[in-house]
Order: sequence, then structure tokens, then C-alpha cells
Amino acid sequence: MPMHERIIPYLERAGLYHLARLNSQWFWLDEPLVSAFVERWRPETHTFHMPFGECTVTLQDVAFQLGLPVDGEAVSGCLGEFETYMEGGRPAWEWFEDLFGERPPPNKVKQMTVHFTWFHERFRVLPPDASEETVRIYARAYIMMLLSTQLFGDKSANRVHIRWLPFVANLDGMGRYSWGSAALAWLYRCMCRVANRNVTNLAGPLQLLQSWIFWRFPSLRPAGFEVSSFPLASRWSAYLPPNDGKEQRVIRYRLALDRLTARDIVLEPYSALDVLAVVHPEILTEEHSRMWRAVTALIYFAVIEWHQVDRVVPQLGGVQHIPEDALNVDWLHAKDGRGGDRWFPHYYQKWHEHWENRLNAVISIERVADPGPSADYLDWWYREAQRFLSLGAAFADPRGTQIPPEAYQRGSSQVPRRSQLPDMPDNRRVERRRRVGTRDTGRDWRWLHDAMQEDDAGGDARAEVDHRVRRANARRGRTPDDTQHAGGVSGFAATEAGGDTFTSRAYSQMPEFTPTMTMDLDDQLVSPRFYADFAELIRDDAGTSNVQFGGQSYQQQMPDVQMETGAYQPQLTEMHSQAHDYQGQYGVDLNVPAGSPLDTWFTMGGHPPVRVRVRPST
Repeated sequence: MPMHERIIPYLERAGLYHLARLNSQWFWLDEPLVSAFVERWRPETHTFHMPFGECTVTLQDVAFQLGLPVDGEAVSGCLGEFETYMEGGRPAWEWFEDLFGERPPPNKVKQMTVHFTWFHERFRVLPPDASEETVRIYARAYIMMLLSTQLFGDKSANRVHIRWLPFVANLDGMGRYSWGSAALAWLYRCMCRVANRNVTNLAGPLQLLQSWIFWRFPSLRPAGFEVSSFPLASRWSAYLPPNDGKEQRVIRYRLALDRLTARDIVLEPYSALDVLAVVHPEILTEEHSRMWRAVTALIYFAVIEWHQVDRVVPQLGGVQHIPEDALNVDWLHAKDGRGGDRWFPHYYQKWHEHWENRLNAVISIERVADPGPSADYLDWWYREAQRFLSLGAAFADPRGTQIPPEAYQRGSSQVPRRSQLPDMPDNRRVERRRRVGTRDTGRDWRWLHDAMQEDDAGGDARAEVDHRVRRANARRGRTPDDTQHAGGVSGFAATEAGGDTFTSRAYSQMPEFTPTMTMDLDDQLVSPRFYADFAELIRDDAGTSNVQFGGQSYQQQMPDVQMETGAYQPQLTEMHSQAHDYQGQYGVDLNVPAGSPLDTWFTMGGHPPVRVRVRPST
């Protein structure tokens, strides 16, 4: 939408004028390049794991690349039930009509969103003789479109959510919000989502991510774009990436990232004189620049992410130490605003309080002439990190881990003080992984599968026994303790006073279905009954879940086949040896939908490929 000069004062007061200047150009995304970086994104640390260490997009990058304010109130509230959660709030569509003068037609409305085309058709051109109230209406429409496209776009890519009504209702007060931290929270969340192998589409402020890559990695930037302007992302506005051979380009980019060294990243691109000459001075004030060093929560309605700048200290001019363990926010990653509206500042009260006290989360970084990782950090990184993603044969020389001399010259740095917050694990995910393993490796599943197969093979010689868990006995509830169990399988357990029963929750892939099953403690977890119960859980999951592989939906189905179980009792040593036999080997192609519902491995997705044993590189 064109930016009329009469709405510019409203954009300036909202802190969105610099972002609106980017709206005049259409940004084209280099999808293979972004895909290669997303492969290296780690949701646990919110950083890219590179051969030379960690790096990430920070609040400093948001300020320079998009020109957004990073200090201010959190962008939060409720999603649409304004009359319920807001004082003086009104029903959403009545409020919409008051703010825009009319309601969109029903064919332009879907739940709590309005199609882009209605805003384009209705508010694209401001009449030359428009009154000031009409200008305000057009400013509201422009801002809602700007936020929904440039910052907080979702996978629909064509709808505006009405969550912005309370913000545009008070145009003069929009400048008090931290739009930069909200945009970074949404970018983090989108990359955390697409790190899941079953997610194929990426949303969010991707012009920020691509511009960050070009500014930080000169070897990956396109040629011929040497003139800088503010916001700095506008430098690449005319870039048009090639549109053919994307698969091969992903492979080339992946190999290029594997070959990067510490000399290939520009740690402080914004300190150059030509950059400082065009940067707007307001983002350099202490009020905003101190937030670049804050290890704090990033908030965007139901999205809560973590700004772990203590892991990328060289990007702020310091020496990188061995970082502390990352804060576990898996529970927060499972929250996305679905399942009913609520007042998020109250629901996430602890995290909002942490943002309100964000100045206490600013860490001290001692600037040095040669920022970079310390020798201790590199020694730790070379031992612990997965630095390379390409095949070993793609490298012309061995993967050396020699620490460069300049790392010793930097010395070591003290771990900066940061606010301590408790971990927020997703108990459902933790329990399920402990009980049944994970989808990305066959190692955790194979020993159990083999045991069940042996039970089936001897079924003719045994009486038929029904070990399935009866639905009438299933009950819902939480278990308070996290207890490790023998036999290579663990879960959440709650033992009652007499110690006679063991309760374990088993979650299906549908979040609203959380049955429990009860078994005697005398029954070993590796007993035939456990195998049968496990098979029942798999059948339940298969019948109620709809899994995506490569962007296509595959409805899992399972005939009601009764498992015959016997007296097979694998020993611990036997299970461990089986696990080692399959380490590094994938028994199923997870990227290919199952060819038959009767396939043994259908619940993991895909069908078994040709057996190829992969030996880990030494």
C-alpha cells in the first residue's frame, strides 16, 4: 500500500516510519540460502550453530536493519475477546466498525481475520480532500497491513488479524511499545517451528533474516550492492535471487557454511563509518542500545522467546566465554495462542515481569580490540558441537580442530551475571520421548520393535492373551514426579502411599487426548505386557493423528490387530547392545510417507529404505 505523506506523522509517533520506508520495495527471498541457515538453527539456544561457534539475530540487528525501537512495553494483550479481558473493551467487530467506518463483507472475513484485498480495495488511495478523521482511518489501515506483512506475517500470507484493534485505536500511544523485541520473538518462534522436520513453510520477518546474513557474511552476499541507507535492510531491496536449481543451491550453501571460519563473519558490521553516517541517531541512544545486551524474555502475545545474547558476546565486541546451560523454554514453545483467548500479560505474568525489569537483565560486556571466542570456548565447541552438516567426502582437507593463536591472545572472559529463571520444560514432550524414543532416530525404537517381533513369532505356541489397556480404566490427570525407570525407558511416575501402583501418562499426537494407564509395579517395564500396552498406544496415535511429510498430509490408520505377547524378557545388557548396533543407522526414511498402513514402521512415518550402515566419522 502506498504511504501517503499525510499519514507519515502517525507512523513516526508509532515508531514504525523507518519500517514503512522498506514497504515501498518488494523483497525477494533467497530460499536456498535461508534454508541452509535454518538447518543450523537450534531452538534450545536460539542461535545458529556454525563451525566456528554460535551466532544469531539480536535486538541490535533489529534496530539497525529495520529501524525499530527495542525498548518499551511488551506487545501483548488478548487476541479478540476485547469485551471480556479489557476494561471498556467492546465486541471485536463493533469496535472494528467504529475504527474503520464500516465492516468488511462476510466473504472477506475468516474467523478473526480480514483478507488483504479488502484493505487494498478500500484504503489504498487517500482522497486529496480527506478530513483528519479520514486520515486517521487510513493510517490505521496502513499500520495494520504493515504489521501483518513486514513484521508478523503468518503462513496464510494474505490476512490481517484484528488483534491490532486496541493498538490502532490509540495511534498516539503506539510509540510506547517495543516493536523490535516483538518482531524478534516472532522470528525466533517461526525458525523454532520450521526446525521441526515436518514443517516445510517459514513465515515471519524474513527480510530481517536475509539482510542479517548478507551483512554478517560477505562471502554470501550478492555483488553490486555497495550503497548503504537506513534502515540497513534497504540495501538489498533490489536483489533478485535466481529461481532455478534450488535443490543444488541448498547443497552448495550447506557446504559453504561448513567451510566458514571465524574470519568469514563480520562481528561488528555496524561500527563502519559508512554505516554510522546513515543510521538514525535515535537508535544509538543509551535507552535503546543498552537493551542489546539484555538476556531477557521477548514477548509477542502468546509467543515468549529468550534473547540469549550471552552466547554471542563477540557480536557486541567482547570475548566469548563458555556459556551457561540454556534456559529450557519447551513449555513456552508449545504455546501459540490456540485453544481459547486469554489475557496474556496475566497468563505469562512471570515473563512479563521479567521484561518490565529488563534493565536488571543487561549483562556487562568488556569491549576488546579483537572480539571473538576464547581458547577455552573453542576447545569446548570443537568437542561438543555438531559443526558440519555436509558429507565428509565434500571436504578436501581433514576437519582440523586446531585452535588459532589469536584465541589464546584474547585470554578468557568472566561469565556475565544474568537473571536466573527456572526451566519450563514441556512435560508432555519429555515424557513421550522418555517412554517411546524420538522420531529422528531408529536407535530408541529398534530394541523394542525386535522384542515385539520375537513375541509375535512365538505366538502360535502360546495361549492368546489380551494385554490391551481398557479405555474404561483410563483416567485423566497429571503426575507430579519425574522418576527414572530401569530398562532404558523412563517416564513420569506417581507412586501411591502403599507403593502398589504405578501411573504413567501417555500422550497421543492430539493435544487434547491425554489418557492414563495403570499397571502393577511387579510388572517390569520390559515385560510382554509393556510391549502390548506400547503397541496399543501406537494404534491410538495412528487413529487420531494427521501427520505432514514434506508438506503433504498423511492420515495414519491401523487395523484392529491384536498383538500376541509371550514371555520374552530382554536383559539390560541385551537392550544396550541392540541400541549400539543401530547407532548412526536410520531404519526408516522419515521424509517419505508410508506406503501401506500395515507397514511395521508406519507410525514413525515413511517406509524402510535399503539397509545401509553408517559408521560415525572419527
